Amino acid sequence: MAERQPDHESAEPPVKFDGAAVARGLPNLPGVYRMLDAHAEVLYVGKAKDLKKRVASYFHQGASLSPRIQLMLRQVSALETTATRSEAEALLLENNLIKTLSPRYNILYRDDKSYPYLVLSGHEFPRLGFYRGALDQQNRYFGPFSSAGAVRESIHLMQKVFRLRTCEDTVFSNRSRPCLLYQIRRCSGPCVGLIERTDYEDDVRNATLFLQGRQSEAVTRLEQRMNDASARQQYELAALLRDQIRALSKVRETQFVSSNTGVVDADVVSLAVASGVLCVNLVMIRGGIHRGDKSFFPQNAREQDEEEALQAFLAQHYIAREVPPLIVVNRAIDSVLLEQMLSDQRGHKVQIRSNPSGERRMWSRMAEKNAELAIAQRLSAHATQEARLSSLQTLLALPDTIQRIECFDISHTMGEATVASCVVYDQASMQPGEYRRFNIAGIEAGDDYAAMRQALERRYRRLVEGEGKMPDLLLIDGGKGQVSVATQVLAELGVGSVIVVGVAKGEERKPGMEQLVLPQRNVTVRLDSNAPGLHLIQQIRDEAHRFAIQGHRKQRGKARTRSTLENIEGIGAKRRQRLLTRFGGLKEVVSASVEELATVEGISRDLAERIYKQLH
Repeated sequence: MAERQPDHESAEPPVKFDGAAVARGLPNLPGVYRMLDAHAEVLYVGKAKDLKKRVASYFHQGASLSPRIQLMLRQVSALETTATRSEAEALLLENNLIKTLSPRYNILYRDDKSYPYLVLSGHEFPRLGFYRGALDQQNRYFGPFSSAGAVRESIHLMQKVFRLRTCEDTVFSNRSRPCLLYQIRRCSGPCVGLIERTDYEDDVRNATLFLQGRQSEAVTRLEQRMNDASARQQYELAALLRDQIRALSKVRETQFVSSNTGVVDADVVSLAVASGVLCVNLVMIRGGIHRGDKSFFPQNAREQDEEEALQAFLAQHYIAREVPPLIVVNRAIDSVLLEQMLSDQRGHKVQIRSNPSGERRMWSRMAEKNAELAIAQRLSAHATQEARLSSLQTLLALPDTIQRIECFDISHTMGEATVASCVVYDQASMQPGEYRRFNIAGIEAGDDYAAMRQALERRYRRLVEGEGKMPDLLLIDGGKGQVSVATQVLAELGVGSVIVVGVAKGEERKPGMEQLVLPQRNVTVRLDSNAPGLHLIQQIRDEAHRFAIQGHRKQRGKARTRSTLENIEGIGAKRRQRLLTRFGGLKEVVSASVEELATVEGISRDLAERIYKQLH
């Protein structure tokens, strides 16, 4: 068990923190240390093979420390340590604390989403699909892929070459005739018996070989089937197999990563720095196929050692995640401890190789080039956004301190399921993690003014109470009425520093024709349609609109599903759940016949007729 050592227990922080004295009282054990400021917020989390020596190294006279670390040490008011049984356990604890606490002086890589996989289900006629989540033994998984787009691209390829089904089970088990995918030769029609089970199994085997990187074997099997079909004078089938072989060979030329060493599963991690921006690019190679790449821009990485930044990525990215047997990096790092931990985690040996040669050097250079391109794109986008913000400040005579912008929009259908959205623009980009939605209740249906008032009150009352950061500029999607509501709410809450601008669509309701309502100057202006400042407003307003509509549709779908089925006598929660599970959704329940409804457990023929009559 880890043992926590309380090193500084004074309720009042001392005038000057004596780190050297604290270090002298620490044990010579592996562990994790946390540096805290006067408000008990964690500034930095670090691990140590020897806590006493590591902490003391910060406070030695004449210690060579970077300006950044010197700045951090001037803020330290307390130190906490946790002794662990081993250095590996300290590495694991450090990683968990960094992800949980997000200390401002640690390098942070945001990568909370799990990676997607391509899945072949365990059904009689396996389904090809997209999957994200925990893996099980019932299905076969291929990946991971760097993005959802890479998975969907592979699914489209599998449909084209192997014609495997992608439909949900509820659709598959209720088809009476083949769907459009069969007509365009993207599915072999197993749902209505247009392919024998043995032939479908053969397609599944070939697809599996391809996804495992055994493309040559898959092509050989297809060629054998084609020759057999030709010998039996089944020329149509032979032509279909010929087309599959051609498509597979073409894909193989563009996607296969040749490996002379036989390594087909690897991650390539390359770091690049340009114009003060640090980027890490991750290339995934699975089964000899390039599965895509992803770029990461860490927080708090300024003035950081590149080796430290790369080690931070490897720890934060791979601990508690699937790890390939080989990781190629483009900087020399101390990887012994991490290799040991990842090997224990995987159950097989994991190698981290720097200074690669041959084909691995080619992979590394490819990833490094990707990182450099990502940096160039980010710098270009940042410059564009800065120019847009500067243009907006000039055109509307706004203070040049304007940086953080929030925008509100209201969405409903004839007053039903009213939802308000709040999106945030800061640091020259949209900040999705700070978006908020408000389900509006207790107002007259369709009263946009009341909905706006409720959303603004709920949002800014929390900010006034200290639960967040106040914006510099507030955009309201609406005209003078909505703007008037916003200024009233802000005045009532005592928030007079926020500038309010209304974005009205204009008479013709066309992009570029927006009218901007400025209550502080009591004027309405229209900017040139090519003005960069207007483009920034449109970007933020459109994002608020999208986010509001998304929330509204979700709420409306829930409301309609509940109301339609709950109004039917004899349909309780269990039967409602069985219906939705059996058919896959309300739309499919409505499309079902009386006979199909009666097949659901707990639904008699009389009840099925009553449901059908009520829904129609």
